[in-house]
Amino acid sequence: MIILGIESTAHTLGVGIIKAIVNNSDNSEHCEVLSNEYQQYTSPNTGMKPDDIKEHHNKYAEHILRKSLETAKIEWKDIDAIAYSAGPGIDPILWIGYHKALDWSKTYSKPLIPVNHCCAHLSIGKIINQAKDPAYLYVSGVNTQVIVQDGGKYRIMGETLDIGLGNMLDKLGRILGLGFPAGPDVEKLAKTQTSSNFIELPYTVKGMDISFSGLLTKCQQLFEQGKATKKQICYSVQETAFAACCEVAERAMAATKKDELILVGGVGANKRFCQMLETMCKERNAKFFKVPMSLAGDQGAMIAWEGFKRKNNHPKMDVNCRWRTDEV
Repeated sequence: MIILGIESTAHTLGVGIIKAIVNNSDNSEHCEVLSNEYQQYTSPNTGMKPDDIKEHHNKYAEHILRKSLETAKIEWKDIDAIAYSAGPGIDPILWIGYHKALDWSKTYSKPLIPVNHCCAHLSIGKIINQAKDPAYLYVSGVNTQVIVQDGGKYRIMGETLDIGLGNMLDKLGRILGLGFPAGPDVEKLAKTQTSSNFIELPYTVKGMDISFSGLLTKCQQLFEQGKATKKQICYSVQETAFAACCEVAERAMAATKKDELILVGGVGANKRFCQMLETMCKERNAKFFKVPMSLAGDQGAMIAWEGFKRKNNHPKMDVNCRWRTDEV
């Protein structure tokens, strides 16, 4: 079965095409990514303005679609269904993806499958790594959650109490005068420092929940008062925030007796983060999985795969900007 997926929840517009393969002898599933094209809205220092992103996505939608079809070397007649991100996300941006999906669905007579963006990150991570029953650490712009599957539904064991890790890094980037998205720049600056440059920052873990707002406020104070350099702040923020995420992930694994952890979401592209989680898992004799760089951030292939998983059981809806993982 071939599914086309459309990603449009924030600053990335993506169109991916996957071929879902099911082995009839043991019902095992495999995902072959035929194409995964995307265009990302970037800004030197102003962050995300919904009107600018809408203009960007409308401008590139047809181009990204054509490129994805060409890369996959298929035509519309070969596609069985269209999946799209129905939420959560930025409301006006979600509607861009929905209307493109609806137009293409009507034009080419293809069934439409709304999927949860967060669940798509989880399911692509599981199938790509062929994991059995993992715990997930999901870190993106808005979301920072530790998740497990329980009775066929996702259960959130712990999450951010204020802002997501990715958004915290983007806000830090604005304070420090970095570009958007700021994660890659923060990682680059952090790599120039060692433990001798570490600055003590607020570390807030409550059970399996986590908070980053105090850390961000402290960084702003230190930078504006000239008490720390950009490089010192970036290094210290990574070490502090990532350690907190490792702690809540380990607690969730201990509580649920999971011996597999998958890191998913855009912040999962950070090499230092992966290193810290891998060390924690080794100490627990657990397996650590991550997704390839091409599948770590927001993209259409994960939407397509989640569409395949939900093809026979999906809600009747258009978009829901507050659609939580545990509501699916």
